Amino acid sequence: MYRIGKYTLALGICTAVIAEPVMAHHSFAMFDQNKLSELKNVTVVQYTWGNPHVYIIIKSEDTAYTLECGSIANMSEMGWKFNTIKGGDKIDVVFYPLHNGKPGGALKAATLSNGKKLEA
Repeated sequence: MYRIGKYTLALGICTAVIAEPVMAHHSFAMFDQNKLSELKNVTVVQYTWGNPHVYIIIKSEDTAYTLECGSIANMSEMGWKFNTIKGGDKIDVVFYPLHNGKPGGALKAATLSNGKKLEA
């Protein structure tokens, strides 16, 4: 009978724990990554700083758009913080739209009201 050493078992468990978030991650295939859309002077309705992804809901005229961003870790590396924007702020956004034509997409960049541009 084959016996698994305690170090081999521990390594296997650690690998499974580390790999689990990667397996849970979804595809970005729902976004048209060959097309960019831009909206200027939109109002931030909600900014959700959470895992697995940060979300920004914006309103342009009578239409609300939900923009998916990267993880907190990725957004932090790009200069974003939990309080970078808040409801009521005016921003410009560039995003990859949804393939289905609904209002939303994956944020590529935002320009804040102070002129600071942040990639996502």
